[in-house]
Amino acid sequence: MLHEYKEEIHELKLSNAHFAKVFEKHNDLDQKIEDAEADRVILTDVELEVLKKEKLLLKDEAYKMILDYKKAQA
Repeated sequence: MLHEYKEEIHELKLSNAHFAKVFEKHNDLDQKIEDAEADRVILTDVELEVLKKEKLLLKDEAYKMILDYKKAQA
C-alpha cells in the first residue's frame, strides 16, 4: 500500500498508534481478499465487495494521514 511513501509509513507506524492500527487492518483485509480470490477462503460476492470497500476506506484514511504528516514536516 502506497509504496511511494515507504519512509513516511515507517515513521508513522512508529509514532502514531492510530495509523499503525489502520495500516495493520488494511493489510489484514488485503490478505483476506487475496485468500478469497485464490479460493483459499470461501466468501460470497457481497462479503468480498464489503471487504474491498472497507479496505479502500482504510487506504484513503492512511493516505490522508500521510499527507498531513508530510505537510507538518515541511
